[in-house]
Amino acid sequence: MNIAHKSLISGLVFAMTASSAVHATTTVSWWHAMGGELGELLEGVAEDFNNSQDDYRVEPSFRGTYTETMTGAITAFRAGQQPHIVQVFEVGTGTMMAAEGAIYPIYELMADFDREFDRDAYLPTVVGYYTDPNGNMLSFPFNSSTPIMYYNKDVFEAAGLNPEQPPQTWAEMESASLQIIESGAADCGFTTSWPSWVMLENFSAWHNLPFGTRENGFDGLDTEFVFNNEHVARHWDNLKAWQDAGAFNWGGPGSGPDAAPMFYSEECAMFFGSSASRAGVLRNTDFNVGYGFQPYYDDINGAPQNTIIGGATLWVLRGHSDEDYEAVSAFFVYLSLPEVQADWHQVTGYLPITQAAYDLSEEQGYYADNPGADTSIEQMTLNEPTENSKGIRFGNFVQIRDIISEEMESVMSGSKTGQEAADAAVRRGNSLLRDFESSN
Repeated sequence: MNIAHKSLISGLVFAMTASSAVHATTTVSWWHAMGGELGELLEGVAEDFNNSQDDYRVEPSFRGTYTETMTGAITAFRAGQQPHIVQVFEVGTGTMMAAEGAIYPIYELMADFDREFDRDAYLPTVVGYYTDPNGNMLSFPFNSSTPIMYYNKDVFEAAGLNPEQPPQTWAEMESASLQIIESGAADCGFTTSWPSWVMLENFSAWHNLPFGTRENGFDGLDTEFVFNNEHVARHWDNLKAWQDAGAFNWGGPGSGPDAAPMFYSEECAMFFGSSASRAGVLRNTDFNVGYGFQPYYDDINGAPQNTIIGGATLWVLRGHSDEDYEAVSAFFVYLSLPEVQADWHQVTGYLPITQAAYDLSEEQGYYADNPGADTSIEQMTLNEPTENSKGIRFGNFVQIRDIISEEMESVMSGSKTGQEAADAAVRRGNSLLRDFESSN
C-alpha cells in the first residue's frame, strides 16, 4: 500500500478507535486460504491495520485450500477452538448459512457494536450473493472476482486479427480461433480455468438461464438443478468439436491447472480466468495482454446479462467475548474504507466491491493507466441481476462442482455427449442436494 494511503487510513482508523484509557491489545484470529503472493498481500492488509492503531491486533493464519480452511474452521468450532474470522469461498455460502448457532451474521455484529455498515455501498451483485432472504448481509465481502477473457494481442496481430477487438460472440470466438491456428500464430485458440465456474455457472448467468429452481437455491433448500438445457448441451458439444479442431485445449478439471501455463507459454492465444488472475498474468507473460468479456450466443434471448462472482467473504464465528467482537467490528470498518478497498483491488485484480473504491480508483487514474483493469466490473454490472444471474447458493456445492467438472471432462474425452453429461451432472448433483436438505 502506498505511503499516502497508509497515512490517510491511519488517521481515519485512529479517529475511529481512539480511547482516553490505555488498555491491553485485543487479538483477533483470522484463518484464510490465500497462499503465495496473495497471502502476502492479505497479511499486509492485517499489518497495516495493526500499525494504524494500538487497541486491536489481527493475526492471519494460512489454513490451506478454501475447502480445507472451511472444514477446518467448522471442526475447530465443534472443539471450541474456532478462530474469530474465517475466509470462505462463494460456493461454501450455503454450507455456512446452514451452520446455525455457529455464525455471527455481519449485520448483527455491526449493529451490536454500533459500527456504521451500509450494505448499499456494495455492488448489487456482491450484496445479493451474501444476504439472507430479508436482504441482511451475513458475511463480510473481501475478495470478489469474476471470470474474464485474457488474450494475446501479439498473436492476434500475427494472425491478421484486430488486436484491439476480442471476440464478442461464440461464433466470433470459433472464427478467430481457427484463423489463429491456421495462420500458425499459435497452436490453439483458447483454454479455460475452472470449467464449471466459467463454462456452466457463469455461462448460465451470462445467458440469463436458470441454474436451479428456487431462485438458484436462494429461496430454500428444496431446490433442484435444471441446467441440463439445450443451450448448455450445445455449448459443451461445441467445446468438444473445437477441441477436435485444435481451436480449444482442455486445461483440466477443477482449477484447470494446465490452462494458465498454456496461455503464458503462448501455446493458446486466449484464456478464461478469474479477474484476480490479472496480476499473475502480467507477471508471467512478456507479450501485450488484452482483456475482454466472456463471449455469448447471440441467438439466446437475454444474452449478455451479467456474470456472477467468485472469490470469498469473511465469516465471523460465535463463541468469543464481546471485547473480541468489538475488535472484529473495528477491523471490518477498516476494511470498508475506500482507500483500503481501492488498494486491494489495484494490487490483486479482485473487484472493487464498493462503488466508492471504484470511484477512487478512477479518480487516481488507475483505469486510465491500466487499460482493461475495469473489464470485470463492467461485465458484472452490465445489467441489473435477475433471479438467474444474481448467483447460486447450494449446499454440498464443493462436491457438486467436482461432479460437473468430471462430466464435462467426459464430453472432452468423447465418452458422452453434452446432453448426456449435463443430465448426469444434474442427476448426481440433485442427489447431493437431497443429502444436504435432509441433514439441515
